[in-house]
Amino acid sequence: MVSLEHLMVAWPGKSAVVTGGIEHPAIYHMLDVAAAAERLIAPFGFSPPLRNALVLLTALHDLGKVNAAFRTMLRDGVAQGQGRHWEVTEAYLCHFDSLLGARLGSRDTRRKLLYAATAGHHGRPPDRDERGFQRMMSAASAEGVADAQLVVEAFMELWPEASLEELTSLIRAKELSWWLPGLVSAADWIGSNPVWFPPCAIDRPVTAYLNHARALAGTAVRDAGLDSPAAGGGQLFDFALRPMQEACADIQLPEGPTLAVIEDETGAGKTEAALILAQRMMQAGKGRGLFFALPTMATADAMFARASGVVGRMFAGEPSVTLAHGRSGLSVPFRDLFERPVAGDDVVCSPWLADGRRRALLADVGIGTIDQALLAVLPTKFATLRHFGLSSKILIVDEVHELGEPYMAVALEQLLRAHRMAGGSAILLTATLPLELRRKLVEVYAEGQADDDPAYPALTVAGGAARRDLPTTTGPRGPVRVERLGSPDEAVALLVGLSAKGAACVWVRNAVDDAIAGVEALRAAGVEADLFHARFALCDRKRIEGAALGRFGKNGTDRGRVLVATQVIQASLDLDFDVMVSDLAPMADLIQRAGRLWRHMEVRPFAVRPVPAPVLHVVSPDPSRVEDSKWLNRVLDAGAFVYPHDLQWRTAEWLFAEGQIVAPSGLRALIEAVHGEDLTPVPEVMQRAENERLGDSYAKEALGWQNCVKLEDGFRLGGGAADDAEYPTRLGQPQKVLVLARRLNGRLVPWAEGKDGWALSEVMASNRKLEALPLPDQDAPEVQEVRADWPKRKQAVVCVVAEDGGICEGLKYDPEMGLMFVSLPKRG
Repeated sequence: MVSLEHLMVAWPGKSAVVTGGIEHPAIYHMLDVAAAAERLIAPFGFSPPLRNALVLLTALHDLGKVNAAFRTMLRDGVAQGQGRHWEVTEAYLCHFDSLLGARLGSRDTRRKLLYAATAGHHGRPPDRDERGFQRMMSAASAEGVADAQLVVEAFMELWPEASLEELTSLIRAKELSWWLPGLVSAADWIGSNPVWFPPCAIDRPVTAYLNHARALAGTAVRDAGLDSPAAGGGQLFDFALRPMQEACADIQLPEGPTLAVIEDETGAGKTEAALILAQRMMQAGKGRGLFFALPTMATADAMFARASGVVGRMFAGEPSVTLAHGRSGLSVPFRDLFERPVAGDDVVCSPWLADGRRRALLADVGIGTIDQALLAVLPTKFATLRHFGLSSKILIVDEVHELGEPYMAVALEQLLRAHRMAGGSAILLTATLPLELRRKLVEVYAEGQADDDPAYPALTVAGGAARRDLPTTTGPRGPVRVERLGSPDEAVALLVGLSAKGAACVWVRNAVDDAIAGVEALRAAGVEADLFHARFALCDRKRIEGAALGRFGKNGTDRGRVLVATQVIQASLDLDFDVMVSDLAPMADLIQRAGRLWRHMEVRPFAVRPVPAPVLHVVSPDPSRVEDSKWLNRVLDAGAFVYPHDLQWRTAEWLFAEGQIVAPSGLRALIEAVHGEDLTPVPEVMQRAENERLGDSYAKEALGWQNCVKLEDGFRLGGGAADDAEYPTRLGQPQKVLVLARRLNGRLVPWAEGKDGWALSEVMASNRKLEALPLPDQDAPEVQEVRADWPKRKQAVVCVVAEDGGICEGLKYDPEMGLMFVSLPKRG
């Protein structure tokens, strides 16, 4: 073993934590990280030679700190002019390739793929060429280069069995090049924590220090919440299983990574079915945890409250559970979990895991938005950390039909491809997935084995068994009759009459401005009506959502009111209405909305409903009378611009002809009639609208493939380092964040009271609409005082709300109505 004691003083790895304190040697830090990596990699099932090789490479991740330029930067604050230390790491590894090759083998794998993966642990791939390597090593000094070689020689002796020889396929090596940087990043974050790995005096040779670091790593990984318990075999639910849930409990699982698609009507218990299937996958070694991906932050919050009480039963110990989205810190249940843990809880969350959306994906169970997962396949900084975190999970994507928009569909397909190549398994949940999209997603796991069987409900296991014999008997609510209303005025009249009978009523509108107009019309008619849409400050939105669940949820009381809402209620919110009116929307959306109609028949059977049968009333023009392209605009106002008109017309044509929604047996035909491949021709005056939609779809699909990382290129060539916001996870109208404020005692205070007031005062609105308004001056002293403590990148606009609700000309805010564009024309 080469003696490295003299190098420990020469090459610091971390600055002293306190002035005059101890500098932690680079060599010690590298071994701290290696020890953490040994803990993290152990459950992944690599052969000992390959596992040791990956740990050795992880140990060498900061070899570039043995570098005169880095030392000067650390001690004197002088920038590293010729390259940062992690870039120097790649240069060193390539320079010492013959030395490493004698032990590791597999030359192309090392030089072209895994050296860059090792060095890229700061969230991005290195991109220097050979000339850049020479300049960086020159700046590192001859002493640095010579000493770095000594470190490589010594570390190779610590893992004598290390070998890459089994990586005979460049394809497999490229796959590993996406996974390894995430392992190194996670281990580096743990190994850099001075609480777990305190600065150490130079009193141990490397072998002794590695043993010391291994002891510390056990505690560190456990305290971080990454010491995953084994899968448990306990019963998850104490109720009689429904057919889909029974199918998930019994279906045969193939060997290797597995994809399952659960298709069933809303309210059929798909979440519970997925948990049953996920538990079986975990027991079969297909994953050691879960990540629930939901379409929105609100639905993720709801799933966290719903699932966190169940997932603990899936493990033999207490799993770590996190909420992963941009506003997770505002969730009281999640905050209570890591701030005020209760003895006897089945789940835990460490403060370390709670501190950041990227870390959240490392937990045993993550519940968050699909966006957090999709960022793993966009060229963003630390995408590989997300990929690594997901690789050990059963990825459960709920409401997958919400991702049918071409851009998101491409991103989801690429996410599944990356997940499969890392050995991950997935479960997709949907009520209204078109067969074409199901085929594309299934082929990611079973290429050339597409299944176009239209049976519904259906449980599909890619490349394996399928259940097409599930009961299609309509549930206790029976068919939902569909009736057309010719105008919003007819909708108001209907709701006035039925709400007077004590019915729980809802009017789902396509646009916020139309929802505001609808509630104003109802109130003018003397009806008690509430409003729920996405253009409320977060504090008010949470309050209104809670009130809606309390009144219209499964156990709701005082139900005799009308709720006017937008699409915010159509996914994942467990609401139950007696009467539903909806603006015309594409078939999949109407089916989702109808899932909130007569939902809980076991609680409210026919006898207690104030109306005789479930009816979906749709505000729509007559599809048989299409005179021109303004067909829809004559009935709907702003809501006519939300969805493509050809989809709207086909929905009206088929749905009114059918006259009912029969679930589950009739859903597939309705979905395929509008969202499938063999479609009824639209009227000639709508052909342009259809062509524009198709062109837009092709453009969005192309943008999706352009934006997603190129997995086949490997991490060095295919990765990126963009900020998360630079590559969208979904497309749509650009939005601007407004932060509402009010004046109190001569100062600006947040609209929301209490803790997190500023965050809870945020509201989003169309950037296009806001650009036309004279928004408040952001250079005003009172505004600058507020913004002083905000992150520099926060582009939110502070808006002071006057006592009458006014913000500026054309814009006002009301806690019961939301953000209103009061002087703009309704259309446009």
